[in-house]
Amino acid sequence: MRAAVTTRYGPPEVVEVREVEPPPLRPDGVLVRVRSTTVNRTDCGFRAAKPFVIRLFAGLRRPRHPVLGCEFAGVVEAVGDTVTRFQVGDSVFGYDDARFGGHAELVSVAEDSPLATVPDGVSFDEAAAGTEGSHYALSGIRKVKVRSGDDVLVHGATGAIGSAAVQLLKAIGAQVTATSTTAQLDMVRELGADRVIDHTAVDFTQDAGRYDLVIDAVGKSTFGECRRVMKPRGAYLSSDLGPFLQNPLLALVTPRLPGRSVRFPIPTMNQAIVLYLRELMTTGAFRPVLDRTYPLDEIVDAYRYVETGQKVGNVLIHP
Repeated sequence: MRAAVTTRYGPPEVVEVREVEPPPLRPDGVLVRVRSTTVNRTDCGFRAAKPFVIRLFAGLRRPRHPVLGCEFAGVVEAVGDTVTRFQVGDSVFGYDDARFGGHAELVSVAEDSPLATVPDGVSFDEAAAGTEGSHYALSGIRKVKVRSGDDVLVHGATGAIGSAAVQLLKAIGAQVTATSTTAQLDMVRELGADRVIDHTAVDFTQDAGRYDLVIDAVGKSTFGECRRVMKPRGAYLSSDLGPFLQNPLLALVTPRLPGRSVRFPIPTMNQAIVLYLRELMTTGAFRPVLDRTYPLDEIVDAYRYVETGQKVGNVLIHP
């Protein structure tokens, strides 16, 4: 089969499309013919090994899993002897940031992994883009225990995490203020945001609103900068470690003190979460935002584009 292979850490150019052996099918496994996958921040981080701590999971000297791609959608081509939940011909989507493998024509995953059938009316592209950014957003929302009526500010609502966060928050009844560039203001309103701030024209950290939660989905702010727009017991979440790794460090200290706090949840992903996202896609409460689509042969260009920081939603790859 053809796959995008990364045998050393580095810039997008380290990725090569080549012929490789198909992944093995385990007795409890599901072999999926990939119709759509994405290039996202997780893939970029594991490809470049940045931050350096990623090497503890990905391999100290070279990538332990040369075929990246943590989210995918496609058609079940074969199932293992013990599999009962899926059958050949099923349209499925899933997530795997432990073994990856989505940047290929075939991917093999366990039956009990984050895997679900694609809902009726949802395309392979939408399903493939429905897990990475959304599970990061959902981990934070659940960590802070956001409730209906809470006031939440989402900074950077046009990326995969931010666009998912707006929709997931609205699904539980939160009041959402979101920031966006001028060109995407209408798109963010269509996602359900109650109020949209053009952060290229206005400093959102000087906003008159006060929020129970501030989510920086692009990792461009700090806790100190956002304190003034947080309610007295408000929380701050960022998708980035922050200057000098301050966000995980502050998350250890500030929740133990009275007042505002930083939260830095370790994201988890399991089949229950994928089924929850599937339910939201089924009802239309969540639909991933799609940007550009590249063939597998142009995956290096896709990586370059993602790393410009200009993508809107998700960048797709068709193997």
